[in-house]
Amino acid sequence: MQYTNLGRTGLQVSRLVLGTMNFGPDTDESDSHAIMDRALELGFNFFDTANIYGWKLGEGWTEQIIGRWLAKSGRRDDVVLATKVYEPMGEGPNSSGLSARHIRHQVEGSLRRLRTDHLDLYQAHHVDRHTPWEEFWQAMDTLVAQGKVLYVGSSNFAGWHIAQASESARWRHSLGLVSEQHLYNLAERTAELEVLPAARSYGLGFIPWSPLFGGVLGGILRKTRRRASGSDLTASRLAANRERVEAYESFCDEIGHQPAAVGLAWLLHQEGVTGPIVGPRTVEQLENSLAAFDVRLGSGELARLDEIFPGPGAAPEAYAW
Repeated sequence: MQYTNLGRTGLQVSRLVLGTMNFGPDTDESDSHAIMDRALELGFNFFDTANIYGWKLGEGWTEQIIGRWLAKSGRRDDVVLATKVYEPMGEGPNSSGLSARHIRHQVEGSLRRLRTDHLDLYQAHHVDRHTPWEEFWQAMDTLVAQGKVLYVGSSNFAGWHIAQASESARWRHSLGLVSEQHLYNLAERTAELEVLPAARSYGLGFIPWSPLFGGVLGGILRKTRRRASGSDLTASRLAANRERVEAYESFCDEIGHQPAAVGLAWLLHQEGVTGPIVGPRTVEQLENSLAAFDVRLGSGELARLDEIFPGPGAAPEAYAW
């Protein structure tokens, strides 16, 4: 495993992040615990979740699974634990968003479910256009002062939201945002226009989610030939990118690496990227993700990948008025 600082902080985190969205809905509790056990053995120390994950199975179900594992394993100090707040967690008018009331209520729920006294990283799951930044930071600064939260991050923010939040925090003389979690992969590079540059400018760690574009970059054509089925969303993404995916899988064959490893490795080669989130359903999938560290992409290979999946800056005519 490789480690890096989370943005401009002194916190060291693994360059692959363990995503837990599948814990509960797709992976039962026993297998989820086995994945977390193995993750620590492999050097993962950055675990990401959200209060909304597993909601259909019960309130904060994924957090509950992690909490029971933390209590059983006694390994809380070995984990950089991140969760999120924003999504509806009830039926009432104040059961979602980033109001001080909702943040205070939800942090207590997450702490209880995770069976811990603090969160290493508390992330705003989305921007809340109805809550002023002053209120958001008042709530978060209070949690930091109380020791319930160590660092504050964002997720799914636009570049100008990162700037607004960061400037508001600077005015309050608080640390502000230290990370942004965002959709980013070879096939979906919109973040390169504004979000990634904003994160770099303000010293935020950048944590890509869906690094394999829902499986499209994970060798999907080979799996399709073996009659493995995927979701409707994955199928639609493949249909829109089939020629590029064919060229991508051929390129991976040329350099002798699995497509999933190349997709993760490409992200690890991007300036400002802390580490992509991998969301394994099995221990085997977790172990396979480490193959990304065996992939070395030189300037020639990176140029080939840019030809196959051009970034948004490669076609300025597409943005002409």
